[in-house]
Amino acid sequence: MPNALPAISLVAVPGRRRRTIEIAQEIERRGFAGIYSPSMFGNMSLCEALAWNTETIPFGTAIAPIYQRTIGDFAQSAAMMHEISGGRFRLGIGVAHGPSHVRMGVTPGKPLSDIRTFVEKYHAQDGLGTLPPIVVAALRKKMVALAGEIAEGVVFANASRSHMAASLAALPAAKRNDPAFFIGNMIPTCISNDIEAARAVHRRTLTSYAFLPNYRNYWREAGYHEEMDAIEAAIAEGRTNDVPACFSDKWLADNTLAGSAAQVREGVEAWHDAGVRDLIVVPSSAAGNQVAALEEVFAAFA
Repeated sequence: MPNALPAISLVAVPGRRRRTIEIAQEIERRGFAGIYSPSMFGNMSLCEALAWNTETIPFGTAIAPIYQRTIGDFAQSAAMMHEISGGRFRLGIGVAHGPSHVRMGVTPGKPLSDIRTFVEKYHAQDGLGTLPPIVVAALRKKMVALAGEIAEGVVFANASRSHMAASLAALPAAKRNDPAFFIGNMIPTCISNDIEAARAVHRRTLTSYAFLPNYRNYWREAGYHEEMDAIEAAIAEGRTNDVPACFSDKWLADNTLAGSAAQVREGVEAWHDAGVRDLIVVPSSAAGNQVAALEEVFAAFA
């Protein structure tokens, strides 16, 4: 997929939600592959606004935690957005993480069975019109395989490019080779000619994931044993300020995009070559906020 533009992650930050819709329209005008919104600040509401205020670009949640609403409410909202947008909406779902379960006040069951039950009940909803495709968030191979069995796509976040072939091998070959089956990864992206500044941004923004056992287990599976040993030792010893430094340059190169515009464009192509046909850049800036980061992405892919 040479020279294909990636999709972009977009968040409707309080105080600039109307500006976020204008940015979405600019993303569409520039020909990016899609707009996908993570769970903070009401991504289902953002997607509903995108259904009304964009014309052609695919969009979706990446992801909506399945415990956040009733399944019936998810299905009704999803059917509405799918119909209004002319079939452009994808419902990305996942079990999310321990801290978010605490915030939502829920006690989750087993991730695989909870996702399977959600999808079964979602498809059992009647009288709502056509339901949009489901994309399942995954890290480990069992969830990847489940996505290939029951969904229309799989989306990773902060995945390791060197491990992607092993992860995608858990999909049935027919799904892996089907262009209609969504294969995405939310990849932290910082464009800066000062690569050390860009790496520092990633170390800061990804620190929270280092405290999540499921991510550490995934990165161990991907081969980063020394980094995870160092992180776990720092956590156990109360040296939490040392955690960002545990992300090695090798790990950052495998899990993020950082550097000049040319380096980031090359990185996007490398991810496409690794089998991620629906790459989603998650912009951060070494010199500003989300708006500045998006402007840097626009300039890099102009």
